[in-house]
Amino acid sequence: MKPKILFLCTGNSCRSQMAEAYGKKFFHDKFEIYSAGIEKQGLNPIMLKVLSEDDVETSGLYSKTLDDLDEKNFDCVITLCGHANETCPMYLKKTRLIHKGFEDPAKADGSEEDILTEFKKVRDEIKRFIQNDLYKIIIRSLS
Repeated sequence: MKPKILFLCTGNSCRSQMAEAYGKKFFHDKFEIYSAGIEKQGLNPIMLKVLSEDDVETSGLYSKTLDDLDEKNFDCVITLCGHANETCPMYLKKTRLIHKGFEDPAKADGSEEDILTEFKKVRDEIKRFIQNDLYKIIIRSLS
């Protein structure tokens, strides 16, 4: 049975969705990858755009909370923002909890180009984290 990994963020609209998409792209054969938010905020259309530009599958993504995940027993929970880390539900704190924070691209302001640049920057940071660090972190935390 593959370990179940949850990426948790505030609204499950950007960062945790990117992490879920890249996690599934790179590690679908090693882990069951999920994402959720403390609350549902819907999918950010710019997030979908920047993932599609990187040839990442987005059709299965949808905004969800932990209640939508049928009480899965996660082997590891990775919080991607300070709010999720601070307000993580107590029952999840009984599992392996890892925090890896990323800036919220949805809070970027400026021109359309500035905002798109911020989304791409965060996308690329999350992609690098998933490609370079996720496997090592999970294996180490499950040992």
